[in-house]
Amino acid sequence: MSPTVQVAAIHAQAPASDAARFIVGQDPEGHWIAIEIHGRAGGLFRSREAAVDYAEDETDHRPDAVLLSGDRIELRI
Repeated sequence: MSPTVQVAAIHAQAPASDAARFIVGQDPEGHWIAIEIHGRAGGLFRSREAAVDYAEDETDHRPDAVLLSGDRIELRI
C-alpha cells in the first residue's frame, strides 16, 4: 500500500512561482484527484483522463505543469 500524500505536504514542497501546477493521482479509495499545488483549485474526477484534461486546461497546456503521482493523494475540502 502506498502512503497518502496530504495537500499540506504538496503545498509545503511547491515552488514559489505563481504559475499553476497540478498533481494528478488517486485517493485511498481509488478516485481520481487533481490538486493545484498551492491549494487554489482541484477536484474529484471519474477517470484519470478527466483529471488530466482538467489540469491541462487549467495550466494552459504548459509542458511539465501536470505531474502524475504514483503515491495516493488526498483532496481535503
